[in-house]
Amino acid sequence: MKPIYLDYNATTPVAPSVIEAMQPFFARFYGNASSLHSIGRAAAEAIADARAQVAAMLACDADEIVFTSGGTESNNLAIKGIMLGGNIKAGGHLVISSIEHPATTEPAKFLQKLGFEVTVVQADSNGIVQPTAVERALRKTTRLVSVMHANNETGIVQPIRAIAEICHARAIPIHSDAAQTIGKIPVQADLLDVDLLSIAAHKFYGPKGVGALYVREGLDLEPAVHGASHEWGLRPGTENTAGIVGLGKASSMAARAIGETTERISQLRDRLQQRLQTEIGNGLIVNGANVDRLPNTLSMILPGVDSHKLLQRCPEICASTGAACHSGTSHVSGSLDCLGITADQARGALRISVGLYTSGENIEAAADAIVSAWEATVA
Repeated sequence: MKPIYLDYNATTPVAPSVIEAMQPFFARFYGNASSLHSIGRAAAEAIADARAQVAAMLACDADEIVFTSGGTESNNLAIKGIMLGGNIKAGGHLVISSIEHPATTEPAKFLQKLGFEVTVVQADSNGIVQPTAVERALRKTTRLVSVMHANNETGIVQPIRAIAEICHARAIPIHSDAAQTIGKIPVQADLLDVDLLSIAAHKFYGPKGVGALYVREGLDLEPAVHGASHEWGLRPGTENTAGIVGLGKASSMAARAIGETTERISQLRDRLQQRLQTEIGNGLIVNGANVDRLPNTLSMILPGVDSHKLLQRCPEICASTGAACHSGTSHVSGSLDCLGITADQARGALRISVGLYTSGENIEAAADAIVSAWEATVA
């Protein structure tokens, strides 16, 4: 039974052209980019080219790109870098939202242990973090606001630019986790008006273990790791040249194909949604159906079933239960709780995310399998 991969929000396959671009840096150009000999210079030039490719995608300067090991490290560097910079004895206040990924909430909890204050702004009943709610949370001591660009579970896109305008009116920097939006919708630093932006290569057909943080020129950060002068001292350690090259290639692909990709994947998503709504009926809830959401993401509540058990009945479907509840508890994720989803309903949470390699045949086969599994489970 051939798997039908519908979990692109979790990770994407590495594109063949990305693999091809990376290959020479495993065996031929394996030098340390800090070395002055020819093999080292080749690695350094490749990193510079990749930095330019990422910067072109984000419409920023190459010097504003810092390479990291992925989205989690980028978030940690952004949040801790601002909060731990300067006079940390003076304390400070951090604002995040209730729908953030653990890569944001866990650094916030760590900072609380150090004595920093953290405010969690609740998303509204549509899953949106309202700019006015962020404004009410701001204080004179606020050092940073961090709100994700789009939620990984529901796909709901957040009004980052409007939030940024409020923050900048008070000279407060804003960070956004854009791991889920790159390659799906346009993402440019100035259009969003952010000061810090996190990306992860494996979310848009690049390799795992590499990402980047956009840092607006003039912004000072405390390094999360201390060492040599790599990446302007913000991310010391010998560079992952092959991974960085892969990130650069994936960034070029994303920048070139964004319009075409968005239209095609949204049509696939909508076709699957239509079939499931028709064949399962009114009991099916589509999360974020009436607001701006990622074109590839279908987050649903299936009535009368446990989504874990449903997926066991159709093992060919590679999808996610949406991280709706923590194992062994009745706690509903913040992404679903704000939408009014109860713990009992959350048992039926299913997140399907399509991508470049999803076909129309995949969608029809997935619809058949999910409907059959649902009928067998509720019977």
